[in-house]
Amino acid sequence: MERQKSMEKGLLNKSLSIRERECKFPNEDIFLETGLSRKSPRDVIKKSQDDDGECRVTASVFLSTFVAVSGSFCSGCGAGFSSGAQSGITKDLSLSVAEYSMFGSILTLGGLIGAIFSGKVADVLGRKRTMLFCEAFCVTGWLAVALAKDALWLDSGRLLLGIGVGLFSYVIPVYIAEIAPKHVRGSFVFANQLMQNCGIALFFIIGNFVPWRLLAIVGFVPCVLHVFCLFFIPESPRWLAKKGRDKDCRTALQCLRGPDVDISREANTIRDTIEMSEVDGETRMSELFQRRYAYPLFIGVGLMFLQQLSGSSGVTYYASSLFQKGGFPSAVGTSVIATMMVPKAMLGTIIVDKLGRRTLLMASCAAMGLSALLLSVSYGFQSFGILSDLTPIVTCIGVLGHIVTFALGMGGLPWIIMAEIFPMNVKVSAGTLVTVTNWLFGWIVTYTFNFMLEWNASGMFFIFSMVSAFSIVFVYFLVPETKGRSLEEIQALFSDSVQ
Repeated sequence: MERQKSMEKGLLNKSLSIRERECKFPNEDIFLETGLSRKSPRDVIKKSQDDDGECRVTASVFLSTFVAVSGSFCSGCGAGFSSGAQSGITKDLSLSVAEYSMFGSILTLGGLIGAIFSGKVADVLGRKRTMLFCEAFCVTGWLAVALAKDALWLDSGRLLLGIGVGLFSYVIPVYIAEIAPKHVRGSFVFANQLMQNCGIALFFIIGNFVPWRLLAIVGFVPCVLHVFCLFFIPESPRWLAKKGRDKDCRTALQCLRGPDVDISREANTIRDTIEMSEVDGETRMSELFQRRYAYPLFIGVGLMFLQQLSGSSGVTYYASSLFQKGGFPSAVGTSVIATMMVPKAMLGTIIVDKLGRRTLLMASCAAMGLSALLLSVSYGFQSFGILSDLTPIVTCIGVLGHIVTFALGMGGLPWIIMAEIFPMNVKVSAGTLVTVTNWLFGWIVTYTFNFMLEWNASGMFFIFSMVSAFSIVFVYFLVPETKGRSLEEIQALFSDSVQ
């Protein structure tokens, strides 16, 4: 009964809001008829396909995307810090393997905490103010690490940094997906991965010769610059529309699409899609596990689960340990990785909207699986004293191949897909669950990685290779292609799949 009353109230509010829009904008090409909407998801698709204004890429979109992904650069600095600083921290603060494993993995534990609240914070504060909120944690965390005198201060700073990174991991791809034109949305969201790789590459290189405290200060600087730049970009039009701020939505959309572009069609499409989703009201976490949301939820959670169980976080966080175990100079290995991370991420940014999500995901998983299998064989032969002269070079090829091919597809694409597949009324709860899944299993992998490396490195990487092989099957049978579709078209596609 309460559910029926809620739906009736939603329909009434929807009818009133449509009439109000007709009174405010009588000369516009209004997308909805007077009264209750007669538009189906198919109508939304047809309408969106006829809209050329949304296809324009302006300087404002470029600037807003660049500023947003600068937060990913800060996240990359945090991820790359533990590899370059490992020898210095363990020596200066006399940390054991267990204590440094806690320090390295506590970033992902903080990310898990941030992920739990990421969807709600982004919904309440808005996308832009949430990024400002993230930097408060990052700035404080870097200062605590730089001034740490013992493991407690070190872990506390890393935990705060992780909370900021966890919030970033949700809000950045969501913000970019909501402002970017559909034909470049994949490339623009993939820039998130590109900038993260730039941060990792920078710390991999300078971590070889810069003391770890100074390295923490280097991580602090881009966070401060990011805070300043955030004041010059618009808020997400879709978030503004969801909050009923139609005038602000149109202002932000006009800023993004250009002053000479008629944004009425796109604005009305956004408004109509949100109104259709609001008929059911905001979905709670307990209501998320319904049949109509099962397909996109399974895809989002499944991709994050497989991304982390492929061993990606452990390989990135402890790359220097892998080189040392294989007998390859860690300074040379991390420098080689750093020089290749940015170009291959740029390649992924270019081809993601040409090859499509599915093709790039499967190619990335296949290459990661082969790299992990190569490391498994290399460490296995080393334990038996077979072909020991080849172990260093094979280890270098395996680690390099795993990190490079991960960032080319499996690193960024699950976040792109997460930002695309959920409608506005479930984006908070579903996005939170998906992000929490990523950080939870990321923490498990990064915390246990060093222990498993000492116990049985060959067996660990064999498991990672099998996970990558299963990921190919998962993507082939379950993940749809979202390239070239607007967010409204994608959500209509999933709506049709359960009817």
